[in-house]
Amino acid sequence: MYRIVLGKVSVLSTDALSNALSEQAPQGAHRARWIAGRVLLSHVLSPLPDIVYGEQGKPAFSADTPLWFNLSHSGDDIALLLSDEGEVGCDIEVVRPQDNWQTLANTVFSLGEHAEVEAEHPEQQLAAFWRIWTRKEAIVKQRGGSAWQIVSVDSTALTSSLSVSQCQFDTLSLAVCTPTPFTLTADAVQRL
Repeated sequence: MYRIVLGKVSVLSTDALSNALSEQAPQGAHRARWIAGRVLLSHVLSPLPDIVYGEQGKPAFSADTPLWFNLSHSGDDIALLLSDEGEVGCDIEVVRPQDNWQTLANTVFSLGEHAEVEAEHPEQQLAAFWRIWTRKEAIVKQRGGSAWQIVSVDSTALTSSLSVSQCQFDTLSLAVCTPTPFTLTADAVQRL
């Protein structure tokens, strides 16, 4: 089972549940996103299982809970991927202008990923950049790695042990990386 839920940080971070979670939340710039992620999890799973952190800081449920999750946010949007199949990763990005997108692509994209961008019409190349970026991030997050490892990931040359799927909704690019085959579609996504 895979479940994908989208929400808004601004709404979830002021939800009634946020008061109960606010004492646990870190201070600073990431506070609202942290609270929104916990509230989103709480809407999907109640009671919310204990959360522990892996070596690279990836949050997970404690070993006695046979579920896996991953959260991602971009701007005011937040995505949750929940699984009972094994470790998962997801990434959401607002498709937006990025002045240095070609420099970023030259730095972190593989030859296959460059070919995918180049195959697009010039006006579609920025969307292709975000499509590939979200796939790469989802793979890194599934592994529990850090963003710095994105350069070592080639989203066009995957092994049979992973499934990566990507979908675009209006101005959002969403990608998931799962241990078993899964095709991401707009119908598979729940919105809170």
